[in-house]
Amino acid sequence: MTNANTTSQSARLTVTNLSTSFPTEDGLIRSVADVSFAIQPGKTTALVGESGSGKSVTSLTLMRLLPKTANAQVSGSACFVTREGKTLDLLQIGEPAMRSLRGNQLSMIFQEPMTSLNPVFTIGEQIAESVRLHKGLDRKAALAHALRMLELVEIPAAAQRIHEYPHQLSGGMRQRVMIALAMACDPTLLIADEPTTALDVTIQAQILELMRRLQAETGMSILFITHNLGVVAHHADDVVVLYSGRVVEQAPVRPLFAQPEHPYTQGLLACLPGKARVPGQPKPKRLFAIRGQVSSPLAPPPGCAFEPRCDQALASCKDAMPPLIDIRQDRQARCVRVQPDAQLARVA
Repeated sequence: MTNANTTSQSARLTVTNLSTSFPTEDGLIRSVADVSFAIQPGKTTALVGESGSGKSVTSLTLMRLLPKTANAQVSGSACFVTREGKTLDLLQIGEPAMRSLRGNQLSMIFQEPMTSLNPVFTIGEQIAESVRLHKGLDRKAALAHALRMLELVEIPAAAQRIHEYPHQLSGGMRQRVMIALAMACDPTLLIADEPTTALDVTIQAQILELMRRLQAETGMSILFITHNLGVVAHHADDVVVLYSGRVVEQAPVRPLFAQPEHPYTQGLLACLPGKARVPGQPKPKRLFAIRGQVSSPLAPPPGCAFEPRCDQALASCKDAMPPLIDIRQDRQARCVRVQPDAQLARVA
């Protein structure tokens, strides 16, 4: 995993100090604050956190799909390396250049396919439209490519389904159509925003295995947005934990699950049945739950955002927001309790 404070030359996407705020009548809502991470080619980075932590806003900011009426204030950089080897800042390039990337080299699977697919066009026409725009194919060739994509994502009776409308398909099949649409132009980076949230566990497993297989075949990178830590454990290479719009911990997946450093990460893992408990506390007889609620973005606490809910908080936690520090190689955390590795401290 790449240190968030440095730009990796090999990374497919390097996000540095990304911030997204929305002005309202009641004040400025800072949904994403100084978020940094990198995604390596062929790897999966999971963006994890509760609802309201800034995961979806991060993805929509990177895709430049925030509604214009929101008057979003965006800062930072998001350096994307194209398949031709050219580095582009997704937040700075013009709209025509962004439009040529979006749906082509940079694709996204949205949370709810029923609201993402156009109800008045067949699924074949929707996939073919993207291919015609970015690959320059004629209508017949584009529809033939759409059929191959439906077969690739294992849609049964694809030759029949290609002429059907979204409402005629089940939830799992619509999600497969969304994957086919996102993969139609062979993207190098796929953003998957909770793609299995509304599906039952059997279909969820099929969709996740499908994404894993497509990644292995194409070598694409994936930014996987989820609150399901079970999915993260099996499908991610690196994990970025968000809380109130800020990164509170990031690490490779195995070290993070073996030894979570931030109290929020510890709490998330403790919520899993049969998983780790909060350090210093006896093994609970009932399922653990993090107490309290996420603070209002209009009235954040003066210090650490997690302090009001943290059972390990110190008096100093109320004074200022802790910095995100390197605690070991490839690991960072934002907490006054964590200490950097002695060897890293000597190097610094």
